[in-house]
Amino acid sequence: MTETKKGWKDLPIGGNILEAGNSQHYFTGTWRTYKPITDLDKCINCLQCWMFCPDNSIVIKDGKMDGQDYDHCKGCGVCAAICPVKAIDMIKEEK
Repeated sequence: MTETKKGWKDLPIGGNILEAGNSQHYFTGTWRTYKPITDLDKCINCLQCWMFCPDNSIVIKDGKMDGQDYDHCKGCGVCAAICPVKAIDMIKEEK
C-alpha cells in the first residue's frame, strides 16, 4: 500500500488564531530552566515587570505586584532584568 501525501493546497493554513485569548489554555511554564522569585518587601510596585513581561505572567492584585503566574511563565528573566530595585531573583527551577 502506498500512502498518498497531502499537497500544499490540502494543508490547513497555519498561524490562525481561531479564538481570542486561547493562549491561556496552553500551560508553558514547564519550559523554563529558571523561575523568578519576588521579594515583595523590596518591591516598589512600579509595575515595570508587568509592562515588559512577554507572557503576561505577572499577577497584579489591587494595583500591586502579587507574584508570578508560574503556569505561563517561561523564565525568560525580563522581569528580573527590568526591576529597578532588584526585587526579582531568577533561581534554578527544581523538578
